[in-house]
Formats: sequence, C-alpha cells, structure tokens
Amino acid sequence: MNSTENPWKTLSSTVAYENPWIKIRHEEVLTPSDTPGIYGVVSFKNKAVAVVPLDADGYTYLVGQYRYPLEEYSWEVPEGGSPLGTDVLDSAKRELAEETGLIATKWTKIGRIHTSNSATDEEGFIYIAEELQQGDHAPEETEQLQIKRVLLTDAINMVMNGEITDALSVCALLMVARLKQL
Repeated sequence: MNSTENPWKTLSSTVAYENPWIKIRHEEVLTPSDTPGIYGVVSFKNKAVAVVPLDADGYTYLVGQYRYPLEEYSWEVPEGGSPLGTDVLDSAKRELAEETGLIATKWTKIGRIHTSNSATDEEGFIYIAEELQQGDHAPEETEQLQIKRVLLTDAINMVMNGEITDALSVCALLMVARLKQL
C-alpha cells in the first residue's frame, strides 16, 4: 500500500453550515478499514497569516484580545486572514499595519502550517517583519486590542509557560527562536 494515497472514500458530502468565514461539511465516508463512518470538515475562506515583528533592539510586538470561542483573553503575534485568491504576503502586511500600526520594509516567509488538520483544512503562513516604522493602527470593528512590546526572549518564555497558546503564535515564535538560535 502506498502511504501517500488517500485510504478514505467519500460517499456523500453536504454543507451543514456556512457563513462569510467558514463552511462546515458533513461527509459520509468509508474509513481506511472500509467501515462506514462520518467526518465533519471545517473549511476556511481565508488562509491564516501570522507575523513576528522584530525591531533592531530585539523586541517583538504582541497583540492581546478576548477570544470569543475560548471565552478567555489571548496574547498573540499579529495575525489574521488572507482571502482565498489574494496574495498572502500583502495580507500579512495589512494585518501588521491594522493591528499594530507597524510598517516593515523587510519580510521573510519562514513557515507554512496546518492549524488543526484532523478537523480543518486551514493553512497558515508565518512571516518575520523587520526594519519597522511606527504608524497608526486601525483594528477591525470586531477587535478590541492591546499592543505590548516585549523582548523576543520574553515572548518565547510566554509560549513555554503557557501564557501564549494560540497555535499560529506558538509556531511562529518557536520558529523564530530556532532561526535566531535563542
């Protein structure tokens, strides 16, 4: 058996719910062991983008906001969505400016991740933004944000002690730590 071939068989697929951001499919399937089963798939209408802004003094910028689905406050790197069919880097630049007011002249793509591949097809892209200049931020109407400038090493410690739990932020900060050999 070729391990890269799809062992699942989709028998039927119906859209159970849809809004401007997500679509949820209910699928009747045959499992890899050829038994009947069901699968629910959440498809996002955006690609996820995360940005680790780094200034010349070794600081990064975190964004804090209350996350409705979790019912708790969350510290994260600047992040958001890139509508399907649009340039992901342009979306990363827009999100950084909207959430922090920062404009960067140097951008480096450092990763691609799947945020929760057992239930969603969401794909995320991670960037480092450097050579920063401060401008005005303009959060979306659904965002009530705090911005915190912290040493990159302190942000990594926040990941390691569970203060930062957002998947994109954890991946982004740990990837940057590895790249910067921290």
